[in-house]
Amino acid sequence: MLRLESQLGLVYFTGATKPVVGYVELMRCSSLMSGILFAACASTVMLACGGPPNPSPAGGKKQSVLASIATADSKASVELKKTTPRADATLLSRSVLFANPDRTHPKVSPDGKRFAYLSSVDGVLNVWVSPIGDIAHAQPVTHDTKRGVRNYYWAFNNSHILYLQDAAGDENWHLHAVDLKSGVDKDLTPFEGVQARVEGLSHRVPRDVLVGINDRDKRYHDLYRVSLASGARTLVQRNDGFASYATDDDFKVRLAMKPEKDGSLSVQEPDAKGGFQAFAKIPYEDTTSTQVLGFDREGAKAYLSDTRERDTAALVELDLATKKTKVIFDDLQADIRDMVQHPTSRKVQAALATYDRLRWHAMDASLRADLDVIEKAAPGEIRLLSRSLDDATWVVSSVVSDRPVTFWLYDRSKKKVDFLFSNRKALEDQKLAKMHPVILKARDGLPLVSYLTLPREADADGDARPDVAKGALPMVLLVHGGPWSRDEYGLDPMHQWLASRGYAVMSVNYRGSTGFGKKFVNAADKQWAGKMHEDLLDAVAWAVKEKIAQPDKIAIVGGSYGGYAALVGLTFTPDTFACAVDIVGPSNLVTLLQSIPPYWESEIEQFSKRIGDARTEEGKKFLLSVSPITQAERIRRPLLIGQGANDPRVKQAESDQIVKAMQAKHIPVTYVLYPDEGYGFARPENKKSFFAVTETFLAQCLGGSYEPIGVDFKGSSLTVPAGKEHVVALEESLTK
Repeated sequence: MLRLESQLGLVYFTGATKPVVGYVELMRCSSLMSGILFAACASTVMLACGGPPNPSPAGGKKQSVLASIATADSKASVELKKTTPRADATLLSRSVLFANPDRTHPKVSPDGKRFAYLSSVDGVLNVWVSPIGDIAHAQPVTHDTKRGVRNYYWAFNNSHILYLQDAAGDENWHLHAVDLKSGVDKDLTPFEGVQARVEGLSHRVPRDVLVGINDRDKRYHDLYRVSLASGARTLVQRNDGFASYATDDDFKVRLAMKPEKDGSLSVQEPDAKGGFQAFAKIPYEDTTSTQVLGFDREGAKAYLSDTRERDTAALVELDLATKKTKVIFDDLQADIRDMVQHPTSRKVQAALATYDRLRWHAMDASLRADLDVIEKAAPGEIRLLSRSLDDATWVVSSVVSDRPVTFWLYDRSKKKVDFLFSNRKALEDQKLAKMHPVILKARDGLPLVSYLTLPREADADGDARPDVAKGALPMVLLVHGGPWSRDEYGLDPMHQWLASRGYAVMSVNYRGSTGFGKKFVNAADKQWAGKMHEDLLDAVAWAVKEKIAQPDKIAIVGGSYGGYAALVGLTFTPDTFACAVDIVGPSNLVTLLQSIPPYWESEIEQFSKRIGDARTEEGKKFLLSVSPITQAERIRRPLLIGQGANDPRVKQAESDQIVKAMQAKHIPVTYVLYPDEGYGFARPENKKSFFAVTETFLAQCLGGSYEPIGVDFKGSSLTVPAGKEHVVALEESLTK
């Protein structure tokens, strides 16, 4: 399925391309990848920690947070306080939460005869395949020894597994095809410095794959039909300026989306001369929430998630010949984010939306009956992961917040549900904390769907409030990336990890988060360090008012946009947070936008309208005014920065320059750099090492307990260019 939404990519890396039409892949990101993405904070020098949240002016003025800076002391001195955190070797181990999952991402082959999943080979994730119902005889079919396979596909010929891999996080993805009979692993896109994207797999074209490749022009991906056996490619569509294409089951281009200078998308259709002609327009305000989800069997009707003429995205049927539309389903409170189609008939069977929890809107009575059977055997949120072409065999997952993700095989003819495995067996017997959805109000009335996790021992009655005897807790505010992404309910390793250390943990879907309608998304336009940050401050104020959080012990932690938010927290509101962790966060929005990858060229108008225009002097002035780099001298609380040296999205320079600015002002900072990582940390050794540093830092700053670093640096490429002396035992552990 092809999405029309903006592809900025300031979201946490999942390694995913668009799912194959007909297969709904709604795996909770945290089951495998969130350890890579939502990193936390570490520096151990205790700067001046204290003071309640610093309220910024109420009301809707565009730069209210910025305006509040004028009254602050911009020359505040840094007060250093050394503390000794509490080590506790009995805590739930980081290895259990952040090592590779035991097994995950299971998928049934199209013919229903075999089964695949991801699991480790010598500590590196690879694809394993077994006969259906005989997992005990599974064998690895890929043999990656470095970063691990994070995304794979069954080819519809049933004899190949496809997967994507880059080099050290550079995101120049190569598409590989593994012949399951011979074991030969063939690189289908063996081009240096080129990015491949899987654009389509189809039961009608079982021996080929549709691939986007930018070898001709780094800005645009041409569409090729590539042979799985030989790697021979045939040009399907040369790309001369389109952001994306929507193709049917025959790999035929049905629609193409072209960015316009006003930020809108021109939707075009192929004409009789081999070119394209106007078909429709997606106004700027609808571009993040209107997308093509799929086509019917004949390719005559498109199914859209569509916010035009409404706020939340409805599931809409579009007749390509008449251009007439028909609303199939509208959740009204949340965007329809996906749909379920029959594998071959392409009949629409269900729509899915998420407000605070996942909602199934089944339109097919037989599918609803199947879901009822599955839900009785596997209580929790059910996600349909894959189906055989004859629809006889399903693979589903069940998600709750305080148990590992479980996977199940469903036989439709027998109405039989068989347990396959959980993603982390070591968590099955652990007493984990529950995640609670909570709906807050921003100061201007916008609802903020948030998720709160408290330590089990602090919330014996499970009412999402600390027991009176325990009192308010230190809190970690986790800020998701994107910002055009969102947090969701489920087993979140970050929440479990931090709650087990004694912290309340809160994730907030601030304005700009997706899934809540276009007004909510568009309310974030040019509000970086403005109302988007105020939403986070309002969440902090709510947690303090509800006696959940201690006002002087609140950390802000995040990656990508979340890393930027962490930097904003320490620079624009320097007295609010006790400390911050920034993972691959932009520090200078001008240099960020001037260094985007060439294949984001088609998104520049969207970036300019939603963030600011780095092409004009006025735009640069505005962007600098909301960039942490311009306020670095105001940092007075501990900061830990984590960065991958090969990040193509938020380049290393973003971290380097804020560290340099702080050093010039003699402000302590700890900077952790990984030479073999890119946008986030993919290797489990690197994840564990960073979280080991982070955990010590949080304990120093917030007063919680921590698991000693121990051997968690083993196998990691961790380097510390600055500030290793600020974290307890960091220098010693690096030497070992």
